[in-house]
Amino acid sequence: MAVDRAARPTILIVGGGVAGTLVTVHLARLAARRSTGVDIVVLEPSDLLGRGVAFGTPEDRHLLNVPASGMTALPEEPGHFVAWRAEDDPDRPSLPYDFTSRREFSRYVRELLSESLATAGGQVSLRHVQQQALRVRRSGAGAEVSTARRTYRADAVVVATGLPAAGWDWAPETLRSSPFFVPDPWAPGALDVIRRDRSGPAPVLVVGAGLTMVDVALSLTGEGRDDRALHVVSRSGRLPRTHARSPKLATIPDVSDWDTGIEELRKRVHRHFSEVVRSSGDWRPALDGLRVQVQNLWSRMSDADRLAFLREDAGYWNVLRHRMPLASSDKLNQLRAQGRLHLHSGATVAGAQPLSRGGLRVTMTDGSTHEVGWVVNCTGPRTDIRELGNPLLDDLLKPVHGVAAATVSTGGMGLRTVNGRLIDSAGSPEAPIWTLGALRRGELWETTAVPEIRVQARELATTLLDTLAPLPRRLADGRIVSGHHPIARPRDLLGLPLSTTAESAASFNAGLERVMRLQAGAEDLLREAVEHDPDFALAHAALAMLGHEAGAHADVRASLAEAQRAITVRGDDRERSFVDVIERRVNDVRNSGAQALIAHIAAYPRDALAVSAAVPTIAFSGVTDLQQEAWALVEGLAPAYGDHWWYISLLAFTRQEQSRFEEAALLAESALACEPSSGHAVHAQTHVNYETGQHEEGRVWLDHWVTETGRSAGYRAHFAWHAALHELALGDLDAVRRRYETHLAPPAVTGVRALIDSASLLWRWRLVDDRDLPPAGPVLEAIGEGLLKTPQTPFIALYAAIALTAADDVAGLAQLRQHALGSSEASMHTLVVAACEALTAVVERRWADAAPILEDLYPRLDHIAGSAAQREVFHDTLIHCLRQDGHDVLADELLAARPARRPC
Repeated sequence: MAVDRAARPTILIVGGGVAGTLVTVHLARLAARRSTGVDIVVLEPSDLLGRGVAFGTPEDRHLLNVPASGMTALPEEPGHFVAWRAEDDPDRPSLPYDFTSRREFSRYVRELLSESLATAGGQVSLRHVQQQALRVRRSGAGAEVSTARRTYRADAVVVATGLPAAGWDWAPETLRSSPFFVPDPWAPGALDVIRRDRSGPAPVLVVGAGLTMVDVALSLTGEGRDDRALHVVSRSGRLPRTHARSPKLATIPDVSDWDTGIEELRKRVHRHFSEVVRSSGDWRPALDGLRVQVQNLWSRMSDADRLAFLREDAGYWNVLRHRMPLASSDKLNQLRAQGRLHLHSGATVAGAQPLSRGGLRVTMTDGSTHEVGWVVNCTGPRTDIRELGNPLLDDLLKPVHGVAAATVSTGGMGLRTVNGRLIDSAGSPEAPIWTLGALRRGELWETTAVPEIRVQARELATTLLDTLAPLPRRLADGRIVSGHHPIARPRDLLGLPLSTTAESAASFNAGLERVMRLQAGAEDLLREAVEHDPDFALAHAALAMLGHEAGAHADVRASLAEAQRAITVRGDDRERSFVDVIERRVNDVRNSGAQALIAHIAAYPRDALAVSAAVPTIAFSGVTDLQQEAWALVEGLAPAYGDHWWYISLLAFTRQEQSRFEEAALLAESALACEPSSGHAVHAQTHVNYETGQHEEGRVWLDHWVTETGRSAGYRAHFAWHAALHELALGDLDAVRRRYETHLAPPAVTGVRALIDSASLLWRWRLVDDRDLPPAGPVLEAIGEGLLKTPQTPFIALYAAIALTAADDVAGLAQLRQHALGSSEASMHTLVVAACEALTAVVERRWADAAPILEDLYPRLDHIAGSAAQREVFHDTLIHCLRQDGHDVLADELLAARPARRPC
């Protein structure tokens, strides 16, 4: 079908560095998915897009200060850059924790842009104009951007000018006027001149000790004059800290109750660092976790407190936050050991006199002097955009007919916006002008690195297309109308319409968010929703679902009946389908209920409640016992969710089940950076830690999450079970006992959780050391006879067999076996029966009889016995039987063949 070019919006992007290019990438990708035509114009004086100041260096020795795992351009694919590097050069190892060159990253961004445009085909056009924008004016509903040559008309403008140029106000006039002063080391050829110079003194004075200095030092000492020494002067004398030798998990604090007055904030930050260092031995996880919450904290601070932070704390924050790779640190240490790098603190440049042979004699404020060939400014970008002399920014801040198009945020560090859209001097955000990245520093603080910019770029692309070319909408009466039509109904968190009042929708969405986060209390909020609107069928059905699928405190039958009544009063096709699904699930969960749920998700893939019930997780049993089908279900939802943190969390768990542990960890980290309370992401990361043998780090990290951002998490018993597995692996049985008594002993847990977590832990504990174990009887009472003797699914039945074994209940195992024999499900009368027979032999200490059955059974449990960590209880039991029967060699072989998860 031909694209109607007359209806295509034009978006003009000022700046073609990484920020502007990533906006273009995401516009192209999103427009292609929506089949929306769009024309993009990028004003960028450079001949190549995707470089800018930060990535324009031609030197491969200038490295990224973030590992490759953190540099993907696509938030929904955290491993994309790592995979690109592997494909780009198959003979070169490409590891997530590599620190690659900035030049290579720039090439990656350009190739991704070309690929995205090619995929979009004729629906997206890109025009790169090598001119500098000088002026922006509103023009009707759009805007006009002028260069020295012409004016360009656009429906929307994105200002993506990047970090401001370096400032050199500190330099005395005698230095500024010298030809041997380099005010901007990133100006084309600036460092080449110094490298070629052979006339003046060899030493170079570098002012500033941050990451720019690191690059300059590597450039000026990497070749040529071996006698060149660098004198680095800064107020603090602190070099950037280094990254750890191996990746560390961020420890994210819960800041919901932090007072953001500067004095109290300093105390809370200090306490956070102290706790993390005490538990993990490293400050980096504390800093990286705090970074996740910085924008939240910054948004709650007053301007006065922000300015106080900038004066007194920002320097030290930057030293810790902007770390250098170990390779760069090692090189600097080598230079210092050779006497070629000298660090000076306190003094500043007071004056400079030319030397007869070239170079300068520089006098410092402490009276010392240095004879140097050059002075290089590495003090970093100016902080106040009003002092840059940038014609475009000056124009935005200049009143036209009494109103300036933009206003500055804290300290002049950027522009005030509403989610990136500029606020004019009259307080209005209506002009079609947006920004991202460095120009939002005043309102976000942390906004200049790729991890922040890529998210802003995708959100901005979505906002632009939603504003200029919105998708069609469905009204309450079912009509499909233009995307510009007013929205007739409230929406849920994924944008689906809700047939209820705004007040009821707010309570429903709060409950839905708790379900998505795996937090407790969702059913209470859903009750609030139906109290506000008794005819809200979807909320009634959601209550029935939580009661039936997740064991929440709800009257399933009564809620279902109310949902069936209310849907006759009000509701659209999706809501009617959902009510029907829940009715089928309640009456026939394994057959027609599962089929109806899958069909509903196929029609409404963004129905997060339905997807929650379909995917096997801590909370829900899912619609299939086959891992591959569950994986296919999750992976097939990618187009519907993109980089939404909830979907990324579910995908992370799927990836760890597929033993793709590095990818799973990247996905979990990405999700937690967006939503630190995501229980699904924490669950995925917890499995990664266990399966890769990171027991001490995994226990410490999980404990911190549960006590901080996970304080309101549901299913805390399951997270306690995970921590106890780490402690069993470490041989810390005292810690296992404390955790069991605190979190896993009845009455703290009952029902399914007592079965899956508490009982299985007791049996695993017994396999390690059977002395002075807590009694299993109270756990079996808390589980209940129904789950133990007449379970309805093979998964529950297998763990019922483990629980009965922990209590040495041979009679119970026999009764469970008879129940399984009578089931119509093949897995019940084959695998569950075999498990009962093997475990009966274990209780009766008939090791030789138990081992062959378990050896045959264990490989067949992949599709019905839960995660690898859960299934491991059967493997441990097999190894125990072999050892008890004297087959130590065979037991050792089985351990050696098992993935290296833990020392045994």
